[in-house]
Amino acid sequence: MKMTEKNTLQFADPKTAINLIKSGNRVVIPGAAGEPHYLIKHMIENKHLYRKVEIIQFMAFNLPFFQEDMYEHFRYNTPFVSPMSSNAVASGYADFTPCNLSQAEWLFENKLPIDVALIHISPPNEHGFCSFGTNVDYIKIGADHAKVVIAQVNENMPRSMGDSFIHIDDIDCMVTCQAKIPEIMSADGGPVEMSIGESCAKLISDGDTLQLGIGEIPGAILKYLRNKKDLGIHSEMMSDGPMQFMKAGIINNKKKQIDQGASTVSFVFGSQELYRFIHNNPSMNMMPTSYVNNPLVIMQNDHFIAINSCLQIDLMGQVVAEMIGNKQISGVGGQVDFVRGAAMSKYGKSVMVMPSTARGGKISRIVVNLSEGIAVTTSRNDVDFVVTEYGIAELKGKNLRERALALIAIAHPDFRDGLRANFEKKMAS
Repeated sequence: MKMTEKNTLQFADPKTAINLIKSGNRVVIPGAAGEPHYLIKHMIENKHLYRKVEIIQFMAFNLPFFQEDMYEHFRYNTPFVSPMSSNAVASGYADFTPCNLSQAEWLFENKLPIDVALIHISPPNEHGFCSFGTNVDYIKIGADHAKVVIAQVNENMPRSMGDSFIHIDDIDCMVTCQAKIPEIMSADGGPVEMSIGESCAKLISDGDTLQLGIGEIPGAILKYLRNKKDLGIHSEMMSDGPMQFMKAGIINNKKKQIDQGASTVSFVFGSQELYRFIHNNPSMNMMPTSYVNNPLVIMQNDHFIAINSCLQIDLMGQVVAEMIGNKQISGVGGQVDFVRGAAMSKYGKSVMVMPSTARGGKISRIVVNLSEGIAVTTSRNDVDFVVTEYGIAELKGKNLRERALALIAIAHPDFRDGLRANFEKKMAS
């Protein structure tokens, strides 16, 4: 592309770019595969330029903002704690702001106005449009609301389709780099995960539209869907498994009521093969979380199946998906968005999945009472199906005694008698 004089001036060296960030600014950055590592590296190397710069990010993957010596320069604030940031949040060197991902736009408009957006994008096409590539999610929203936009332009960033573009005239400064997009590989699940996957597959029929996450259990679920047909995807994120099913024609999105013919997701995280797959691929509809996670959008697909993981559930059906004890290790993300969207979908279902035990079988994840001080992610009023390696419990429409008995039946056998005795004692008191 032959650049105009105006556009040529937008390209700069990293030092010039990061000088646009001022002390006290609030800076939003993408997470996962979209992290702009080149720009962040120069921010860290020049930390003496900054004091109390607030970093907003929903999912840290490989960031250096969490060390104690960064505290005076950068304050990290996340609505979604990751393994990278959980210790910093617990120790007070980072903050956690609870937020459903569907509300990211509201957050930026009303509570956390953005001064600077650091974005990671593809090179511009002949019309001057760059793509957010792997991550549209909340970062496109952040860039739309930022006073200053600084872009890391990477020729390895795929050009994804959908509402995934930004024009160079809307970018204040661009820095070029040639960096490999970070990868993450899903490990194969063991017998527990495979049993959960087999049970989940029984709840999925031909033509259903799915929301799946990443990890061993979603991978196991897919292994039992090989004989299904005409499946669809409308999901916050997508990894390699659904891509392989799209290539095989099992996922073709033909039966969806909206975005027919395309998998609708807000970000992807997986292999280089996945990133090549989404490049210029109209069967991938990359959209912001204000669309993907909006329950009023989700509900428009009939037969919508939302599948989310959790850490603990009590016998009333209250789901914990963010904390272990008093430690915040995750966030709500899109769980409640998709649970409610599935509830409003015609013939929709929401499914919570988890192994029945933790700590090598020493503790039950199904409990009579939740730990004091622990946060409930999904309320008992919203929970539909719960799946462990011991089967399926359907809770919606059941009274408290029926719920308890259904959950005890899918608890680990070593804990069932104790759960039943403690539940009866609680009900009698």
